Amino acid sequence: MNSGKHTGVEECSASNPGKNAKLDKASILSDATRMLTQLRGETEKLKESNVNLRETIKDLKVEKNELRDEKLSLKAEKERLEQQLKAASAAPTGFAPHMPYPAAFHPAVFPPFAPPYQVPANKGAPVPAAFPGMAMWHWLPPTAMDTTQDPKLWPPNA
Repeated sequence: MNSGKHTGVEECSASNPGKNAKLDKASILSDATRMLTQLRGETEKLKESNVNLRETIKDLKVEKNELRDEKLSLKAEKERLEQQLKAASAAPTGFAPHMPYPAAFHPAVFPPFAPPYQVPANKGAPVPAAFPGMAMWHWLPPTAMDTTQDPKLWPPNA
């Protein structure tokens, strides 16, 4: 700056480094207007970019929360399946005897060679139950308990 006067030479040389500095007011104002227009355009682009980034952030937050919820539900399902696996792999209770053989056949209950049932006088010898009072279906293989093929394998009783 020269003794309080502002000539605008610095602004012109800064805005157009390849051109000679113009000192008339019209060229200075047109350069300033052009720069302002350019800066406003860049500002609008940056604002649009900012809005787009904020929308992307919102979408990512929603997706993050959905993934967190899915992770929690998968953890709960995993734990439930592990508990079911532990329960299935554990020895079944209620049907399995706790002694080497069932208490119903303990020698103190029945004398040797005595049947655990009363044979009626007019009937032949009934087929003795292997383990009276115990469900035997528990030890059957799943294929033996499958009844889906019964109509094909067995004729209907008329």
